[in-house]
Amino acid sequence: MSAIPPLPTNTDAADRRSLSRHRMVATGLLVLMAALCVGSYALPPSLWRDLLQSSAKAGVVGGLADWFAVTALFRHPLGIPIPHTAIIPAQKERLGRALGRFIGTHVITQDEVLRVLAKADLPGLLHRFLADPATSRPAAEALAASLPKLLASLEDGRARRMAARLLPRVLGGAAAGRVVARALSGLVEGGRHQEVFTFILGQLRTMLSGKEEDLRGGIRDRVREQGGQLLGWAIGASVAKRVIAAVNDELDHIGPDGSTMRIAFDEWVRREITLIETDPVRAAEIGAAIRNVLTHDSVQVWFADIWGRLRATIEKDAARPNGQTITLLEATLANFGKVVEDDPAIRAGLERGVAAMVAGLLPLAQERAADFVANVVSHWDAKTVTDRLELRVGRDLQYIRVNGTLVGFLAGGVLFLILRAIFGSVAL
Repeated sequence: MSAIPPLPTNTDAADRRSLSRHRMVATGLLVLMAALCVGSYALPPSLWRDLLQSSAKAGVVGGLADWFAVTALFRHPLGIPIPHTAIIPAQKERLGRALGRFIGTHVITQDEVLRVLAKADLPGLLHRFLADPATSRPAAEALAASLPKLLASLEDGRARRMAARLLPRVLGGAAAGRVVARALSGLVEGGRHQEVFTFILGQLRTMLSGKEEDLRGGIRDRVREQGGQLLGWAIGASVAKRVIAAVNDELDHIGPDGSTMRIAFDEWVRREITLIETDPVRAAEIGAAIRNVLTHDSVQVWFADIWGRLRATIEKDAARPNGQTITLLEATLANFGKVVEDDPAIRAGLERGVAAMVAGLLPLAQERAADFVANVVSHWDAKTVTDRLELRVGRDLQYIRVNGTLVGFLAGGVLFLILRAIFGSVAL
């Protein structure tokens, strides 16, 4: 059997000295009552002698009764195995079960646990934990060390197939259209859509410049097909030149800010955003288009290649103590902690989530706590647990002996006076 872990020696010694002093006081008071009782018989008969004798007898009885009660908690009085004595050693397992049930039922209660959690300020604790480099850095390093295993689990064929099925459904649903609409709104509000339009025009100009000779030849061939060799020879080159010049001229008109084409483009984008946000059919069409793109074989191969390169880069960087991955994770954890503490909605959500989790786990926790306490107490050595408990509470129990002796003395005297007043001569 395992004993209770020993307490520091200096604490044991101080407690033993204190217990010894209090025990001597209680025993000395009991001896005093016995001496008064015996000594009273040497006094001449009188009311005061009878009062002292009756009080001393009651004090001796009260002191002996409380001595017996206190001693019976820890051992057999005078070593005699009287039934229902040495209660703590004999009933150690039952007391452990009772203590466990009490802790599980009356200490670890839902109201008490939630009250403690509310006072603990979990969002603040989380922020302080994540904001401290001494704790956030090891947490970031642990997360970085677990990345290879996490990425390897994603690399599993089943996980990849599931991701291939779920990703298009998640990103290609009707909600994807609304996401696109919000993204376009952000571009329009910042004027970035016109930058995109300018980029497209620039790419178109570059393409026309690079393919100008091919376009000229294609237009001449088309004129020959429609008008014959002679007409193609006569005006084919002229037509090609005019067509290309007209396209370049139109691009020049579109290019400047405030042009009619740019205004029309701006209006079209805004109408499209409104349509996507308000028309479920249009939003579903956008989602279906995204889903078709994501499920295309070439896109899947492209994603796989990107994923392989990204995974190799992440794993290599995560293994470096001063890599960008650890730095990024550390900064992310610190920022997350700040957001949790500063955002009222997130604070409330975290507290509600923890409260709900505690409420769900509390019945099991209460049962396990009760079993744990009962199991620990049952494995304690009886002599050791008795000694430890007596050191902790024995001093206070000696006051019971003192009080019992004094109360018995006073009660005996009062009872003697009452009976003497009623019946005359009495003997206690």
